[in-house]
Amino acid sequence: MRAKTIFIIIFTVLITVFLMINTDKVQFDFIFGAAEVSKLLVIGVCTFIGFILGYMAGRPKVTISTYDKEGPLETPEEPKKSISDEDRDYIN
Repeated sequence: MRAKTIFIIIFTVLITVFLMINTDKVQFDFIFGAAEVSKLLVIGVCTFIGFILGYMAGRPKVTISTYDKEGPLETPEEPKKSISDEDRDYIN
């Protein structure tokens, strides 16, 4: 097995053991009130949200290349129109 796989397994086991130890209810203050919630639920939800946010922050960004465009390609300007008369005289 790869080191990354072993790390994920160990981390998952540690989180599971930690969650199972902390099952008692605590007073939890929300923005608009308070409630008695299990530590298991609070820690589990926070861990899950952390994994989701970490995945979203770490995933590769989507890049759009010119090959992704649909439709006719723009025709490039003719080279004679893009240079000045002075430059054209120098070249000739």
